[in-house]
Amino acid sequence: MHAELVKPPSNAQPVHLSSGRVLVRCLGYLGHYWPGTAGAYLTVLGINVINLIVPQMISRGVDYGIRRGSSAVLLQVSLALLGLVLLKGLLTFAQGYLSERTSQGVAYDLRNAIHEKLQSLSFSYHDRAESGQLLARAISDVDRIRFLTGRAFIRLVDAIVLFAGTTIVLLNSNALLAVLSLGTMPLLAAQAARYGRLFRPLSGRVQQQLAVLTTRLEQNLRGTRVVRAFAQEPAECARFDRENNELLTLSVRQSQVQAWNVPLMDLIANIGTVGIIWYGGQLVMTGRLSIGQLVAFSTYLAQLVLPVRRLGMLVSALANALASGQRVFEILDAESEVREAPEAHHLPAAAGRVSFEHVSFAYFGRRRVLDDISFEAQPGQVVALLGTTGSGKSTIINLIPRFYDPTAGRILLDGHDLRQVTLASLRSQIGIVLQETTLFTGTIRENIAFGLPGATDDKIIAAATAAAAHDFIMQMAQGYDTPVGERGATLSGGQKQRIAIARALLKDPRILILDEATSSVDADTELEIQAALERLMASRTCFVIAQRLSTVRTADLILVLDRGRIVARGSHDELLHASGFYADIYYRQLMPADSPRRSGDDSTAEAQRTQS
Repeated sequence: MHAELVKPPSNAQPVHLSSGRVLVRCLGYLGHYWPGTAGAYLTVLGINVINLIVPQMISRGVDYGIRRGSSAVLLQVSLALLGLVLLKGLLTFAQGYLSERTSQGVAYDLRNAIHEKLQSLSFSYHDRAESGQLLARAISDVDRIRFLTGRAFIRLVDAIVLFAGTTIVLLNSNALLAVLSLGTMPLLAAQAARYGRLFRPLSGRVQQQLAVLTTRLEQNLRGTRVVRAFAQEPAECARFDRENNELLTLSVRQSQVQAWNVPLMDLIANIGTVGIIWYGGQLVMTGRLSIGQLVAFSTYLAQLVLPVRRLGMLVSALANALASGQRVFEILDAESEVREAPEAHHLPAAAGRVSFEHVSFAYFGRRRVLDDISFEAQPGQVVALLGTTGSGKSTIINLIPRFYDPTAGRILLDGHDLRQVTLASLRSQIGIVLQETTLFTGTIRENIAFGLPGATDDKIIAAATAAAAHDFIMQMAQGYDTPVGERGATLSGGQKQRIAIARALLKDPRILILDEATSSVDADTELEIQAALERLMASRTCFVIAQRLSTVRTADLILVLDRGRIVARGSHDELLHASGFYADIYYRQLMPADSPRRSGDDSTAEAQRTQS
C-alpha cells in the first residue's frame, strides 16, 4: 500500500508589516545598547535647552547691552554665548558619537541575525531565494536601518523637541506673533505626510530593483566562463542594461519627488519669517515689542529652518528604512520547513543502520519526486543508487542529513526517527561529497579542516593521503597553505573533488554520502581514490550515486530508481540476470565500450527488457 502523500507546511507568503510595527522592531534593537542610546537622547535635551536659551541671551544683549550702551552687559552676554556654544559643540560631538556607535551595533546584530537565519533555513527556502536579493538585504537594507536607528531618528526627535520648546517659549512671549510665525507648521506636516506616501513605495521599488541588478551581476560573475564560452557577452550586457535602465528610471522618479519636496517645504517655512518681519515690525514701531524680542523671534524661527529642511530628508530616510526593514524582517520571520523538535535528543554514536519506511517526497508540496520508498542499509554496507536523471537519487541522499523532510513516511538511523534527534548530532556523523564541489576562499588546509577546525596537521595529511590529494598538494609552492581562490578557481575539477573527499573523511563519519564523487577525475586517479575509499568504506554505511561500473560492481546493495520509485534492488550479478531495466542501464551507460558482451548476458537482458 502506498503511503499517503501529505503536503508539508510550505513557506508562507511574507506578512506585510505595518510601518509602525517595522519602526518599533527596528528601534527595539537599540535595547541592547541602552546606555549609549540613553546618553545620545540626553544630549538631545541638553542641546535643545541651549538652543532655547541662546535667543533669549541675544535679546538681552540687544535690549540691555547695545540699545543702552552697556559694555558690561554686552561682555557678559558674549561670554555666556561663547560658553553655551562650546558646551553645545561638546554635546553635539557626544550625540554623534553615541548615536553612531549604537546604530553600528544595531547593524552588527542584524547582519549576524540574518546570517544565522540563512544558515538555519531549510534547503527549500534557498531553492526559491535569489542570492543577489539576499545579499542586497544583508548589506544595503541593513545599512538603511542603521541610519534610521542612528542619525535619522535622533534628528527627528531633535526636531520635535526643538519645535515643542520653541512653541512654548514663543507663546509665552507673544501669543499672536507666535501663532502667525508657527501657523505654517500644519502645512509642513501635511506636506511631509504626502511626501512619505509618495516616497515609500518608490523607495521599496528602488531597493527591489537594486536587488534584481545585484542578482544579475552576481550570476554573470559566477558564470563568466559560460558566458564567454557561448559568446553571449553582448546579450548579457543588454540584459544588464535593461535592468540598470529600470533602476535609473525609478531613481530619477525618486529624485523628482525629492526635488519638488525640498523647495516646497522651504517655501512654506519661510512664509513664517515673512510674517514675523511684517507683523513683528508693526509691534516694534508701536512699542509693544522690543527689537531684542523681534530678533529673538527671528532667531527661534531660524533655528527651526534647518530641522524643517531636514524633515523632508528624514521622511525619505524613514521611508527608505521602513521599506528596508520590511525586506529584512521577511528573512528573519521566515520559517524553516526542517525544524528541530522541542524534545529532540542527542543522537548517540551511530552504528549506521539507515531505514526508509514508505518515504515519499514532493518539492514545495507539489512536484512528487519520490513515491513510497522503503529499504534498509545495514551498518558497513555500500548502497549504490542508480537511475536516469530525475529518478530521485539525489533526493534520497538529501533526506538522510535532513536537508529536506519527507512529505510522507519516516527515516530511521539505528531506530531513531531523524525528526526526533538534534540536527547537529545527526549531521556531525555524516560525511558528504557532492557532485558539485564547493570550496571556500582560504587555504587548502582550511578547506580540508572545514568540518573539524581543530584538526591536527597529521590528521589533515592522513585524510588528504587517503583521498589521493597529498601528492599534488605537496607539488604546490606553498603546500597545504596554498590559497584555493574563489570557489577553488585555482584548482582543477579533480583536485577540488579530492580535497572535498579529504574534507569528508577527516570527520571520520559513520555514514558517508558520495554523489558521483569521482566524476571529475581521470581513470588513474579514480583507481587511487577507489582503493582508498574501499578501505574506508569497510566500517561505514555508504550511499553512492555513481555512473561508473567500478562503483556499482562493488556495492552490497543496488537500488534502481525510475520516476521516484524503486524498480529493482539487489547486487550487480543478481540484477544483471533478473532486471531488464538494470541490464539496459548497464549496457547503455555503465559497461565500457571496449568490453565485449557475453552472449548469455545479451540474451538474458534482451528477454528481461522484452518482459518489462
